[in-house]
Amino acid sequence: MKTAITQLFNIHYPIILPGMSWISTPELVAAVCNAGGLGILALGPLSVEQARAAILRVRELTNKPFGVNCALLMPSAKETAEVALELKVPVINFSLGKGDWLIKACHGYGGKVIATVTTAKHALAAQQQGADAVMVTGHEAAAHGGEVTSLVLVPAIVDVVTIPVIACGGFADQRGVLAALALGAEAVAMGSRFATVQESPLHDNIKNNVIAKDQHDTIFSPHFDGLPARYMKTPLAAKLTRKPMNFFLAAWQALFAAIALKVPIWKVVAGLLVEPQKIRLLANFGAATPRLKAATEKGDLERGMQFIGQSQGLIHDVCSAEEMMQRLTLGLDTRWQKVAEKL
Repeated sequence: MKTAITQLFNIHYPIILPGMSWISTPELVAAVCNAGGLGILALGPLSVEQARAAILRVRELTNKPFGVNCALLMPSAKETAEVALELKVPVINFSLGKGDWLIKACHGYGGKVIATVTTAKHALAAQQQGADAVMVTGHEAAAHGGEVTSLVLVPAIVDVVTIPVIACGGFADQRGVLAALALGAEAVAMGSRFATVQESPLHDNIKNNVIAKDQHDTIFSPHFDGLPARYMKTPLAAKLTRKPMNFFLAAWQALFAAIALKVPIWKVVAGLLVEPQKIRLLANFGAATPRLKAATEKGDLERGMQFIGQSQGLIHDVCSAEEMMQRLTLGLDTRWQKVAEKL
């Protein structure tokens, strides 16, 4: 099936695996790419050395186009992004920051850039900076979605930008792909659905919980990792998202986070006085990381927190990435033509 996105990235299907920390690993990225979509490697939790190894590993597993996600708010984002640029990754996806320098450098070797946005204002800014496409993340999405649902946000942004739009949030089957295309998107990103395929490193206990729970079993809150985000509903999640971290606990957590991230302690102390909000984000990040890893890697929902979208209510099994892609795309072109004729 041809859309502006499949042609832009030279892929077979308008289906994208977004860059999810601890989930979008080289093996899952390559599986999605080999199945005809675009896999995006998550660089956020990786060191410079790990980022380099992961990118090279993707290239060992596939000769298809792939991307990397650079969450610019992360402490080592600039350094890992520079590794991706050095290795000339075909697609750079940036989020949570201004990416004009990334766009310029990526275009320098012929690469393409996707900006992840949650508002029309940010979509227009990304377009002005030179982004080739925007990934529009609606309220239904796992992790850091926007305040507006995909049903409204996607067409609203399609109406104001001239670059292709990728819809993200609430999509998990072919009906969702058709709906996204009808809204004006040129592709669909599916995090929760690909997080639960066989090649995903997400712990089996979490996959089984996703299948058992429905669309009501999520919590959207800004009080855990410092940014509005959606999590699987559990007793622990209800407790940890009830209210923001107090200042003294935030300062304490920020010190531990600084040590783990090799940030000089004096910067934290100075930041508490000059940039308290930034330090609070560092604190929340430091507190969130072990709990997110506990769920994702160990399947522990008594001590861990799991990002998941409302689309978990549409996920009923675990299959391979190849089978998932076939389900999403079999007969899609013909069905889309019938839908398009009625629009």
